[in-house]
Amino acid sequence: MNCRSMWLLGAGLLCLAGAVLSAETEGFAEADLVGANPNPVRLMRPPVAPLSAMALLGKEIFYDASLSSSGRLSCGSCHSPDHAYGPPNDGPVMLGGIDLTRQGARAVPSLTYLERQPNFSIGPDKGDDDNIIDLVQMAALGQQSVRTTKTAGGTAASANIVPQGGLFWDGRADTLQDQALFPLLDPNEMDGGSAEIVADKLRRAPYVRRFVDLFGAGVLRNQRLLIAEAMFAVARYQVEEPSFHPYTSKYDYWLEGKARLSESELRGLQVFNDPDKANCAGCHTSAPTRDSLPPLFTDHQYEALGAPRNAALVGNRDPNHFDLGVCGPQRTDVAAQTQYCGMFMTPTLRNTATRHAFFHNGVFKTLEEVLDFYNFRDTNPEKAFPRIADGTVRKYDDLPEKYHANVDVTDPPFDRHPGDKPAMTERDEADIIAFLKTLTDGYKPEN
Repeated sequence: MNCRSMWLLGAGLLCLAGAVLSAETEGFAEADLVGANPNPVRLMRPPVAPLSAMALLGKEIFYDASLSSSGRLSCGSCHSPDHAYGPPNDGPVMLGGIDLTRQGARAVPSLTYLERQPNFSIGPDKGDDDNIIDLVQMAALGQQSVRTTKTAGGTAASANIVPQGGLFWDGRADTLQDQALFPLLDPNEMDGGSAEIVADKLRRAPYVRRFVDLFGAGVLRNQRLLIAEAMFAVARYQVEEPSFHPYTSKYDYWLEGKARLSESELRGLQVFNDPDKANCAGCHTSAPTRDSLPPLFTDHQYEALGAPRNAALVGNRDPNHFDLGVCGPQRTDVAAQTQYCGMFMTPTLRNTATRHAFFHNGVFKTLEEVLDFYNFRDTNPEKAFPRIADGTVRKYDDLPEKYHANVDVTDPPFDRHPGDKPAMTERDEADIIAFLKTLTDGYKPEN
């Protein structure tokens, strides 16, 4: 039995899926063990308790559409609880503004599983807290460092001096409190207008009494404090409300020995963790942490993948407009570190099967399209990118040519070349999608 791919799941999960598949084919497993995890673990989930008064206030603000200029858009409109706190529509971005016709700049990410998100930084995963180096200094070191290959189950990723952590696709906010304020004031989203307008609406909101009970009447006279406490309340709601981090997927229960994976799901798990094939776990870690926290399916780092340009975005009608992620245009403090231009946050894959817009620009509508991009970007680029008038394939067409060197061409499966055999077969892709569907929350285990 080839266990090479299965050791990648981490300590205590050696050869799990491979063992189950071989057990079935070799005929020595009991029928009731087929698809089960032979080495179950106990996952540590966030505690569940009644929402605090602060979180209850945050809940009312989260669903208050009156804070928007249209009166029809709340936090919960773009981050729908019925869609894993992601977008409820099928488009690449959500629409906002006073008449709900203005496109958002990027695909709406899910608000789930952010409770363990680290702050934005540049550097290796583990650092010396007594020797803190600022972003500019660390980025300068990154210009001189050699990129190490990230493979499923490997440890080399921690050596890469790259951006990591933060919220949004570019990491420009470090706290849920700060994150909540951006869309509230963005003219393409809730379009709340000025701080004065937002504060006035909060003073007239039906839940204003909650502010007074929590902070005293003086909070209503202090505009800055009023807005800050409102956003803090929204953050507390996201932290305390269990549905933002339930860890109730089939995969979670499989890890605990409470669910069985089908043959296709098990094969998908193998390919997902195989560094010679999909190598998904190189960035989307699939193993529980050493202290038994459920896997988040992200290493929180940033990657430049060179996704194709999305013609459906209004901003892209300007051929000179480019979204450079960490380098701007929405954040500006790292713009001078051009080695990071084109890099975007690696999102969690939890509940990814419920989405209809993938990558920062929403260019892909299905998981099949995403996997085809990973599979053919380098071996058959004509399947991933458009051709120009002379028939030449325009690779990395959503990134200025001077930044093409930033695109990842070392981590599998992006280490291949035109004419090489693609990393995945058609069945591999189908099996990975079957596995990704096991990451959707709301599964009901049999025991």
